[in-house]
Amino acid sequence: MLSTPEKYNVILADPPWKIQAGRKLTGYKTIANKQVFIPKENIASMVSFPTLSLEQIKSLPVSALSADNAHLYLWATNKHLPLAYEVVSSWGFKYSTTLVWAKNRFGGGLGGTYRINTEFLLFATKGKLKANKTNPATWYNVKRTYINGYPKHSKKPDFFYELIESTSPGNKLELFARNKRTGWDAWGNEIDSDIFIPVKDEKVSDQSENRNAVFCF
Repeated sequence: MLSTPEKYNVILADPPWKIQAGRKLTGYKTIANKQVFIPKENIASMVSFPTLSLEQIKSLPVSALSADNAHLYLWATNKHLPLAYEVVSSWGFKYSTTLVWAKNRFGGGLGGTYRINTEFLLFATKGKLKANKTNPATWYNVKRTYINGYPKHSKKPDFFYELIESTSPGNKLELFARNKRTGWDAWGNEIDSDIFIPVKDEKVSDQSENRNAVFCF
């Protein structure tokens, strides 16, 4: 049941940036004792979910939802790091630290000159929310979640939820959530959201399989 939004001390967001999903795979073979994945075609596939433009993401009322003293955790891929800094500012937060999720490489990997096996979790602050503890590192090698032998696209490890919960106190909200988590309010198009947040009325990216869909909650 939807409730009237309250003020949150901790906000976690994994925005649906405009991305491509990489080449479709048909399986793998072993060469020189190494597992090599076989692409079905040599072009990037389209993501199977609607994406939002930078302006749509920036226009979300996160500043109004956040308490005067709050922490923000914002996921971004390598390509979208510059845009993520814009989002942090537009949401009323001050950038602090970049946490790095280092993954073990899967197949050939994405990227060009350098294959990318990292994602980034930007930590930003608003006001003076005192953290529960000091963490000794910003780099974390955490195993991905696998389903039927393949990594679950965009699924973030529970480790990072636990890290946030142990570090940042107060009411918590996850934006673009795919699952409900005990102790958190959540908002997303794949769950029964706890709050209603309007999205700027634009069509989703043409990369979506349903090009006429609108990102609604």
